[in-house]
Amino acid sequence: MTVLITVGEAHAQVDNRVFISPRPGSEGDSITLPIVVTDTRGATQEDIDKNRALIKSEQSDDYRLAAKSGDLRVSLNAFVFFKDNEYFNKIIEGYTLYGTQLNPQLVYYPTKDLRLEGGVFLWKDFGNPVLQQVRPTFRATWTKGKQQIILGNIRPHLHHNYIEPMFNFERVMLNPLEEGIQVRYNGTRLFVDQWVDWQRQQYRFSNFQEEVAGGVSSSYRISPDGSPWHVAIPFQFTATHRGGQIDTLDRPLRTSFNEAFGLEARRRLEGKNVRAVRFNGYVLGFQNYSFTTGQFPFKYGRALYLNATVESRFADVMVSYWHGSRYIAPLGGDFFQSASRTVSNPDFLDRNRQLVMVRLMRDIRISDAASLTARVEPVFDLNTRALDYSLAMYLNFRQEWLLGNIGKRVRVGQ
Repeated sequence: MTVLITVGEAHAQVDNRVFISPRPGSEGDSITLPIVVTDTRGATQEDIDKNRALIKSEQSDDYRLAAKSGDLRVSLNAFVFFKDNEYFNKIIEGYTLYGTQLNPQLVYYPTKDLRLEGGVFLWKDFGNPVLQQVRPTFRATWTKGKQQIILGNIRPHLHHNYIEPMFNFERVMLNPLEEGIQVRYNGTRLFVDQWVDWQRQQYRFSNFQEEVAGGVSSSYRISPDGSPWHVAIPFQFTATHRGGQIDTLDRPLRTSFNEAFGLEARRRLEGKNVRAVRFNGYVLGFQNYSFTTGQFPFKYGRALYLNATVESRFADVMVSYWHGSRYIAPLGGDFFQSASRTVSNPDFLDRNRQLVMVRLMRDIRISDAASLTARVEPVFDLNTRALDYSLAMYLNFRQEWLLGNIGKRVRVGQ
């Protein structure tokens, strides 16, 4: 008897699964959940259902062990990062990110569909004896079929599956926690992530503005089940806002929108060395909806973003082309901006920004719980004819241990 189940894979602009998968060292994890039974000869329906449930649970964000009501567990998320940005331009200067982040948590399942997590987040940069952050974490996740409602520390940054001009990859290191509400739908064809991140809370007589961000990230697969092609139509949207009415500042509101629409196609190959080829193309927009002029240097902007990738057993190689006209994204990657984020040239503008990027990426499996990632990313500015580059290495470790089941113990008050 053979039950062969293939999982349709979906990759955004860059394959970042090791940064979000519950098992960063597992080659089988995928971002979405399209499951297709391709060979059921000799298998009973019970066999098929069990295997479907197993693979679906393994791809869930909450997968560690099959959850049972009353389970009490301890989990550890560990992340060590090194990224050296050798940048010499007027949009973003060079700097180095080097440190480690730890998030031990206690996990409890009051029911098999409700997961409660609480712990502490620790962030220390190397070369700095003081901890950068020490923050409590709490997340409540209610899963019902293909839908999830998440409250507290929502699934952040790369979990949203945005492209980098919309959402900066470095938020993994610089903005590792997001707090608010998130509603997700993860079906065989449709993926939707709706979220709100309350970034800064304002109180009466505060001397700062409140800050909030949110958005929608979605993708709809149009290719048929069992096809070697995976073709999807993504739509992405983000909004940022700074304002409030109870602070002591005489500062105007600032509101911006960004959106992206495109086509994602991946062709699975049977070659020994080349595993797949991928194309991702997007049209992007920017709108400044601030009531007062001067909050952003431009009122509107647009961009074109094209990517071609070869996935091989040695490494993934991606070539990208970027053409941004007055494009600004407060949450987006630094290199894609038309307005400077530098310290030395803060007023510099590049109204017609054109870039060619090459990314060399390799994920090295250590175990199911651990993976080492190496990346080299040269960037060529077609306007200034300047070449910049970055080097990076990341260690991801995530594991969960079952302490026991306390569901059968009598609760106080019952």
